[in-house]
Amino acid sequence: MLFNSIDFAIFLPLVFILYWFVFKKLKSQNILMLIASYVFYGWWDWRFLSLILFSTILDYSIGVLLAKENSLLKRKVLLFTSLGVNLGFLGFFKYYNFFLDNFIAAFTFFGGNFTAEPLHIILPVGISFYTFQTLSYTIDVYKKNLEPAKDFISFATFVSFFPQLVAGPIERASNLLPQFYKNRVFNKGQALDGMRQILWGLFKKIVIADQCAEYANLIFNNSESYNGVTLVLGALFFTFQIYGDFSGYSDIAIGVSRLFGFNLMQNFAFPYFSRDIAEFWRRWHISLSTWFRDYLYIPLGGSKGGTGMKVRNTFIIFLVSGFWHGANWTFIVWGALNALYFLPLLLLKKNRSNMGIIAGDKLIPSFLEFRGMFLTFLLTMLSWIFFRANNLTHALSYIKGIFNETLFEKPQIFPIITFIYLIFFLILEWQGKSNQYAIQETFAKNNIWLKWSFYMILLLCIIGNVSNEQDFIYFQF
Repeated sequence: MLFNSIDFAIFLPLVFILYWFVFKKLKSQNILMLIASYVFYGWWDWRFLSLILFSTILDYSIGVLLAKENSLLKRKVLLFTSLGVNLGFLGFFKYYNFFLDNFIAAFTFFGGNFTAEPLHIILPVGISFYTFQTLSYTIDVYKKNLEPAKDFISFATFVSFFPQLVAGPIERASNLLPQFYKNRVFNKGQALDGMRQILWGLFKKIVIADQCAEYANLIFNNSESYNGVTLVLGALFFTFQIYGDFSGYSDIAIGVSRLFGFNLMQNFAFPYFSRDIAEFWRRWHISLSTWFRDYLYIPLGGSKGGTGMKVRNTFIIFLVSGFWHGANWTFIVWGALNALYFLPLLLLKKNRSNMGIIAGDKLIPSFLEFRGMFLTFLLTMLSWIFFRANNLTHALSYIKGIFNETLFEKPQIFPIITFIYLIFFLILEWQGKSNQYAIQETFAKNNIWLKWSFYMILLLCIIGNVSNEQDFIYFQF
């Protein structure tokens, strides 16, 4: 079920009414939320509900056993059982054909003759997200940083919680799971804030991402037909498409959660206003970046070792992050490219130079801030070409098509309306960059008519663009 669908527009109010006005007790609310989450996921393909249920039973049982077990060896066996099964499912559904194809290619390269038919595997929606979410629970329980769940319904609802089940944020068990144990009381202010964030998320998705997707797809799918400056615009459109699409999903997920009394972590913090790549990765897909930091980077030694260890760990994190995104060499190169961007900052110990909000309370940034933001944006846009391209050959030919004499010609595609939307969007993002999301405080202290007129403008923009509906990009991850 998509957030930007008629089905969800009916589903959400129905669950909301039942949740607050019919099932008022904690246990019944959790059961309702569990059923709603399974309906939400099963709407796409009910067969994969068994996969979530199996992972839920497995990790709940391992958590219970870890609480009773003191033997270090047996605790490690339990931990690696959870890691092996969950990552095994992820590996099979997502990477089986990738490894098979590359094994055949390597075998053939060395003179062998090996053939095998790839499997026609359907990738379960959201498997990369809920797998990491359940792993955070098992690892935290193993480390004794979290008490194991004693109520199966609460744990099952945590695993399948529908607002963020499909595309995050990837919630830590230590943050989300305890919220299922506490009585929740309807809070009007929290609900209104949630509605406001949902509105902004829908605007990002339907008006910004889907508008940009139309032209990004056209240019990338026919890149050989366009001149250099048009290819730059294609990369620019995809840069805003993926941000509006993914951060828009996160905004809707966080807003929907607040309607039901839950607080999820911020997943994007205005990343395109970053002054260097290190800052960008502190602001982009925060739930994944911090997951890799806490469960992979720090256990590997983090930045405490020598230069060689720092370089090794940096490349491991970015390459794994790239591979997490998909079974294609383009994602791995995308990860490696970002590691190369990051490395000079790490080695010069400047990776934490920009920790505050750009420009602070000032209306415009300083020249140095603007220069850093502009260069970081260009580097990020270049790396997104690999992310969007069909394969490495396509990515390299696309970049080659940019850097020639046609870079200074007239664009072959220049959608004025889309650029107007982007300028409007960037103005709102800039004025709200100190908040959790851009319009959290927009017109909050002004006349109520001005505030609601602004909301109506956003709503009319959304309604005016619903015919250009696109799937969420991260559904495939």
